[in-house]
Amino acid sequence: MRALIIDDSAVMRKVIERALRQAGLELTEVLQASNGEEALQALRDDGGKPHPLSLILSDINMPIMDGLQFLEQRRDEKLAVGVPVVMITTEGSEPLVLRAISAGAQGYICKPFTAEQVKARVLPLLRVA
Repeated sequence: MRALIIDDSAVMRKVIERALRQAGLELTEVLQASNGEEALQALRDDGGKPHPLSLILSDINMPIMDGLQFLEQRRDEKLAVGVPVVMITTEGSEPLVLRAISAGAQGYICKPFTAEQVKARVLPLLRVA
């Protein structure tokens, strides 16, 4: 399984990766981006790979391009269509969550989080996909 983790903190990207592994996901490759712009480029570069991405996890608050802008641009460019996106954020406010879902996110996890919370939010999305 291949995943893309988007967060402006390298430490948080490692924490998210570890939580995915603790949740029982067998990650064969983890792509990383520190903002939405880098993530879009990673998706553009990844387009023709034989093993497509299975999951995208993104922070909302990031410099250059935030997670919501990333979601909207990803949708507009039709990148990684059908790949579930989970937002990971300290922002649990309803307007942000609704905007993320309308832009294509399938769920969100509030920081701080546990591996069990990641498992509960992510595994059902992967079974559907």
